[in-house]
Amino acid sequence: MGRNPARSDKFLGSRGNMEEMIPIFATQALIIIGGFLAAAAISDAAAPGAPVKKTRVTCLASGDGYLRAKLAGAVNVNIDWPNSGLRCEGEFRERPPGVRLSFQRASGAHPDLLLVFGLTGVQEGLAAHEVKTNLTVIVQGTSRIFGTLGDSRCTVDSLNQRPLGEARSYRIEARGFCTQPAHAVRGKGDVLVSTFEFAGPVNFNTEQK
Repeated sequence: MGRNPARSDKFLGSRGNMEEMIPIFATQALIIIGGFLAAAAISDAAAPGAPVKKTRVTCLASGDGYLRAKLAGAVNVNIDWPNSGLRCEGEFRERPPGVRLSFQRASGAHPDLLLVFGLTGVQEGLAAHEVKTNLTVIVQGTSRIFGTLGDSRCTVDSLNQRPLGEARSYRIEARGFCTQPAHAVRGKGDVLVSTFEFAGPVNFNTEQK
């Protein structure tokens, strides 16, 4: 039976060009995972012959970092991660302009999740409202990755920034929601993050890259 071009175009229009997006999205996810694993290895490393001393993992030195979120679907869990034991990173991104923040537990989380928020249009030091948000949910230790593949499905309805000690670094606190689920990048399944709120660091110094 011949292919129906009109039907194919309609499918791609509703979900995006998945054949093009999946390899790009999966590569970005692997880069994110690699960065977190490298940071974990550095923080836990000790000099040869020195006594082994566990480094205390915290999101913010000020003690007020956190992530809270409600996930349902292929991953069903209520996240309530306090500052202690929380790894978090944040940086400025150029395309599209905005910031990216990542959160994961240092240990003991079941399932072992990494959440990555891409906030479009956030500017250094400024509060914001109705911020379009791209969301990625990675189940570490597996091949399961879920993504919104764009910033039209989630929104940050309030965001505030507070300067930290390091130059061009800020504590960003945000609260938001998703109206549509993140789809599996490979395979089947969806994850709806109905609400989320977090506080973590963002460094706007692009010269460090």
